[in-house]
Amino acid sequence: MFAALRAGAGEEWARYIRHPFVLAMGDGSLKREGFRNFLIQDYLFLVQYARAYTLLAYKLDDPADMRAALATANVLLETEMPLHVGYCAGWGITEAQMRKAGASLEMLAYTRYVLELGHAGDALDLMVALAPCIAGYAEIGAMLAPQIALGNPYKAWVETYTGTEYTDSVAQSLAMLERLGAARGAEARLPSLQAIFTQATVLEAAFWQTGWG
Repeated sequence: MFAALRAGAGEEWARYIRHPFVLAMGDGSLKREGFRNFLIQDYLFLVQYARAYTLLAYKLDDPADMRAALATANVLLETEMPLHVGYCAGWGITEAQMRKAGASLEMLAYTRYVLELGHAGDALDLMVALAPCIAGYAEIGAMLAPQIALGNPYKAWVETYTGTEYTDSVAQSLAMLERLGAARGAEARLPSLQAIFTQATVLEAAFWQTGWG
C-alpha cells in the first residue's frame, strides 16, 4: 500500500526527498543557522507528532495495534525527544529555548493538518497522513548515508535515520498501515487516501523551508 501511495504522489515525493535542504545536508553546504532553525522547529514538531500517535491509539480497535501506537508515542516522548535535546545541545540550543520558540507557519500547517484529519477521519486516514514522515526520513537517510563525508557536520543526523532502531520502527509502522488498509477497505478508498498522502508529502517538503527559506 505504501509503495502505491508513494508512486501516486509522483513529483511531490521527489520534491520532498530531494529538497535543496536535504541535498545541502548531504554535501555539507547547508548553512548552520538554517539547520539550527530546523532543529528548533523539529522539536516543536515532535511534540505534536507524539500527540498524533496518542490520537491514533484512540482511533484503533485492535489492542495490539493500540499498544504499538502508544509505544511509539512513548518512544517519541521518552527516547527521541531527549536524544533530540541532547543533539541540539551540541548545536548550542537548549530545550528551554526550543520550548519558548515561536512555531513556524510550516510547522503549524503540517501538524494541524495531521491532527485535524485524525480527529475527522479514521485510523487509516491518520496513518496515511503520518506515513510520509515515517518512511520518508528512512529513504532520505538511505540516500545520503553512502555519499556523506566524514567531516560533514550533518553526518550524525543522517545516521540517526539509517540505524536499526529507526528502520525497525518504520517497518512496524508500515506493517500496521498494511493491516489497517486490509481491514478498512483501502482499495475502495484509494483516491481519498492518495489525496491525504500527497497533501502530507507537500507539507513535509514545505517543512524543510524552516531551515532553507
